Amino acid sequence: MKLKLTALRFSLVLGVAGALLAVPTAAQARNQAQAQTQARTPARATADHAATLAALNELKAGGGPGAGVYAGTRDASWNLSTGTATINTNDPIGPDEYYRVGSQSKTFTAVAVLKLAEANGIGLDDPIEQHLPGVVSVNGHDGNRITIRHLLQHTSGIPVNGLPLAQARPDGSYTLAALVKDGLRFAPASQPGAAFQYSNTNYEILGMLIEKITGLPLHQAVTQQVIQPLGLAHTRFPAPTDRAVPSPAIHGYRGTRIGSFFFWLDGTAFEPSTFYGSGAVLSTLRDMTAFYQAIVDGTALSPANLAEMEKTFELGQPGSGNGYGLGMLKFALPCGGTAWGHDGAVPGYYSQTLVTEDGRHASVVTNAHLATNIPGAQMYKTLTSALCETPS
Repeated sequence: MKLKLTALRFSLVLGVAGALLAVPTAAQARNQAQAQTQARTPARATADHAATLAALNELKAGGGPGAGVYAGTRDASWNLSTGTATINTNDPIGPDEYYRVGSQSKTFTAVAVLKLAEANGIGLDDPIEQHLPGVVSVNGHDGNRITIRHLLQHTSGIPVNGLPLAQARPDGSYTLAALVKDGLRFAPASQPGAAFQYSNTNYEILGMLIEKITGLPLHQAVTQQVIQPLGLAHTRFPAPTDRAVPSPAIHGYRGTRIGSFFFWLDGTAFEPSTFYGSGAVLSTLRDMTAFYQAIVDGTALSPANLAEMEKTFELGQPGSGNGYGLGMLKFALPCGGTAWGHDGAVPGYYSQTLVTEDGRHASVVTNAHLATNIPGAQMYKTLTSALCETPS
């Protein structure tokens, strides 16, 4: 499986249009990209990580105006950048610049649910009806059969919401109840536990569960349960209507590419409650690496909870070694071993983080979310190159 999950998320609502970038000629684009890559990547890094830099350039060619990777081992980390974080400038994508991590947010929500369930005697196999009576049991969905585990693992049978039509509040933000109601207007795609059906609605329901347990708004609960205890100083779960990306920011863009021709619309500002716990978090490449490393090394969760999180529903070909746990993807690496993490795609950004138990890590972002021709293969190539390479 090469990041097939991203194809299921490309029905997400796009943001408001901004400035238009002029289209360069093919020769100008090549020369500009080469100059920007050289300006951002020291000669030693280029020599030591040439294969990963080549893959990163391929990702940028199919993605946004820029792309960056932060990678390494338990002992040392490095970063590469190509293109630009802000159009019409030579602005590198660095490991400490903010961007929207998209569906990597689901792992934050999952960690919060696991910790709260453990602390409050709630079973992962409890029917969701037991904790949110009447919320899910509509339109053929049965809250007495759908469990918390099913929601975490996208095996609830709730389908992807391919045409979000939730009712916004006067200020343009959304309530979790409105998002859940909108997602449940679609009939079940399968019986609970029978199949993997990736759906943001699962995590919107889990957001309601977190609020019910804690009595706090979701952004505050996840911050208190996950972000602050792990010391993720450059990670934010923004409140509804908090639409800005903090500085220093990687600017996000919407648009399209047709060969060497492209245009970009600014998509940096966006209403975070559109996705809540399924896609609202802001972070940096360095913090996302620290987050996933804290999970696999046992810092973020108890041993029992980590064992539950790593129980996967198999994806792809039988025996592939790929699967989806409780808010986290499992990948069998081409060089051997297993990596854990998640990908994310929201207006302005396409990203992924993968880490291994032996300390290898790679976090990648490109600053555009394209509606068509998503560079999933290029993302996978960049990640596996960084995780599997042998520096010279």
